[in-house]
Amino acid sequence: MSPPHTDLPPLFPFAAIAGQPALRQALLLAAVDPRIGGVLIEGPRGTAKSTAARALAELVAGAPFVTLPLGASLEHVAGTLDLQQALAGHAVQFAPGLLARAHGGVLYVDEINLLPDALVDLLLDAAASGVNVVERDGISHRHAARFVLVGTMNPEEGALRPQLLDRLGLCVRLANVAELAERQAIVRARLQFEADPAAFRARHAEAQAALAERLAAARARVQAPEALPWSDAVLQAAAALCVQAQVDGLRADLVLLRAARAWAAWQRDDAVTPAHVQAVAELALVHRRKPGVPAPGPATQPQAAPAAADAPPPAGQSDWGALPPEPTGTLRLAVPELLPASTKAAAKKA
Repeated sequence: MSPPHTDLPPLFPFAAIAGQPALRQALLLAAVDPRIGGVLIEGPRGTAKSTAARALAELVAGAPFVTLPLGASLEHVAGTLDLQQALAGHAVQFAPGLLARAHGGVLYVDEINLLPDALVDLLLDAAASGVNVVERDGISHRHAARFVLVGTMNPEEGALRPQLLDRLGLCVRLANVAELAERQAIVRARLQFEADPAAFRARHAEAQAALAERLAAARARVQAPEALPWSDAVLQAAAALCVQAQVDGLRADLVLLRAARAWAAWQRDDAVTPAHVQAVAELALVHRRKPGVPAPGPATQPQAAPAAADAPPPAGQSDWGALPPEPTGTLRLAVPELLPASTKAAAKKA
């Protein structure tokens, strides 16, 4: 699959990204259904955050990739009055911003945690609604702004407020690759790409085309209102997970169900099942879970009440580490005489 602009440097293909399965899954889900609300990628430097975001846009035919500068203003992002047209006396005209340019593509925000809260609010509103509304300088304008929002941040440089975190659809928390074989494979692929980008992309062209075709089919299925129904069991599974995570409000339930539906579409299944909910649960809940609440797993299963110290072990179980009782000999010790002789004689007479 060739890049949309030949004058730009070649992109690392999405099909060749290895070592970050959760990152790939979250980005594909957001691309299948942008109504999920975007993806927040937390992780240290050099964990393929920007590489994956750029590669995702290439999978969607004709999708623009727009990067939001760290020092961008509200007018630059949302759009504002076209001053040249106004000063020339022609008409009061709207000048589109970055949100209009990102429509149908990917809006990439590096270090989203360092942006002003007002700007993050604007991005999240447009990502959730698919519409950008501008009322400023005598202008009232609305335009479509359906894009995949991808925000990245390094937790060491600051955190987002919980109110903003909750409005981001999915979250991926990356860690440094510690497995030696996996680390070597990632570095080897990157060096091969840098040595000959065209040959590297040619080797992955078939897999890249298959991903793009599968993504287009999944997007079409999600947009069909009658496709991918879900049962009450699916709603119950999502609600149970959200209650267990002690999330605030109902946004987590909605995001979880949309992500499960997108995953079912990606898997080419006929309906949404509780298994789809389980497959995407951590992506939707990891940043919404109350502090101190553990993630679901074997370690968080309810524990039985402790038995009494002298109670026998349950049937079929052994008291591992217990030792049988052993007799202990008694040693008679000599006690020194502490009382005077007159006191002992009086005691005998009594």
